[in-house]
Amino acid sequence: MKSAGPLHGSGFFLMESLEERMGAVHSVGEVTKWIRNLIAGDPILRNVMVRGEISNFNAYRSGHAYFTLKDKDACLKCVMFSWRDKGLRFQPKDGMQVIAGGGIRVYEAGGVYQLYVETMVPEGTGDLALAFQQIKERLAAEGLFDEAHKKPLPKFPAKIGVVTSLSGAVLRDIYRVSKRRFPSVQLVLYPVQVQGETSAAEVAAGVRYFNERHPVDVLIVGRGGGSAEDLWSFNTEEVVRAIYASRIPVISAVGHETDYTLSDMAADVRAATPSQAAELAVPDARELLSRISSLSARLSGARSRWMNAKRMKLLMCLRRKAMATPTRITDTKRARLESAAKALSTGVWQRFHEKQQRLDQTLDQLELLNPIRLLRRGYGIVEDEKGKLVRSAAGTKTGDRLTVILADGRVRANVTEVERGGKI
Repeated sequence: MKSAGPLHGSGFFLMESLEERMGAVHSVGEVTKWIRNLIAGDPILRNVMVRGEISNFNAYRSGHAYFTLKDKDACLKCVMFSWRDKGLRFQPKDGMQVIAGGGIRVYEAGGVYQLYVETMVPEGTGDLALAFQQIKERLAAEGLFDEAHKKPLPKFPAKIGVVTSLSGAVLRDIYRVSKRRFPSVQLVLYPVQVQGETSAAEVAAGVRYFNERHPVDVLIVGRGGGSAEDLWSFNTEEVVRAIYASRIPVISAVGHETDYTLSDMAADVRAATPSQAAELAVPDARELLSRISSLSARLSGARSRWMNAKRMKLLMCLRRKAMATPTRITDTKRARLESAAKALSTGVWQRFHEKQQRLDQTLDQLELLNPIRLLRRGYGIVEDEKGKLVRSAAGTKTGDRLTVILADGRVRANVTEVERGGKI
């Protein structure tokens, strides 16, 4: 009897043909190894491209990622060893439609076949475009692109730092435009690779260098145009965070006018081209001189008009009669002053005499009421033992000791008899 089913024509046998082992029982390991060899021997499955939707994506600290690719008909287990080292620029997520490439092999311990992924790209959009969007959304959520964080450019920078390639037209354009606009400005170059594996780290290091070791007034970071792949260093998180953290105002000048990078969004100012970056960084000396000349002319004109107005006013004053004989004004003022002083002196003395008169009258009235005056006329004041005034005979009784105050002394007396009812 010949083999049938999937075993037929495969070229692999389990130690002996099914005809020879008809009715034999095989171990799980034997069957699994047969299936492994069957799949491994298929050249199509060694390098296959699979389209599907990512499900249950799990990335572990070991660097390996496990997930499932699925469509409406089936599911396929997948594993990607050291997935971060695969050169993926985007973050795989559940629900993402991708095309994965690799080989299908059997994982004997689990008894499953799975796709060992070596490459993966998002379907329907490029991996760079997807990575750009993912990084943009994550950094925007952290506030790295907020307008409130952006710093104004200095009006008159003396020193400008440039982070770009030593070769190429970018540096020449920045130098030419800067020196034409403001010849005294100083340019300091930090040369970097603007594309390639080390580019992002070099650009970020250049930004940090000027902030930490060589302060300048403003920074220009950029390169010339190119493909999305060429410009990618300026979309990396490392460069964007370095620009955001810069204490020095940063002008981003990456690519041509239509190119837009995440560095442009994080920078304080975006320039469409390197030449425009130089125009934004330094003022035009000729325009400044023209402006100064215009302001000087306006100031001179205003000063002349002011002087003419004051001169006319002075001439009008000199034409007045009072100015022809200025002593007339002082004589009139002096006469008025003397008259006022005389009136003041007269008024003061008159007021003084009136007050003196009123004071004398008041003193006379007080003298009439003075009790000492009555004592001198023979009257006396009677006090009891407690020093209280005795105002009537009813306030005394026989035996009381009284004191009679006279004009020239005091008399002590004992009451021997009190007569009441008499009126004086």
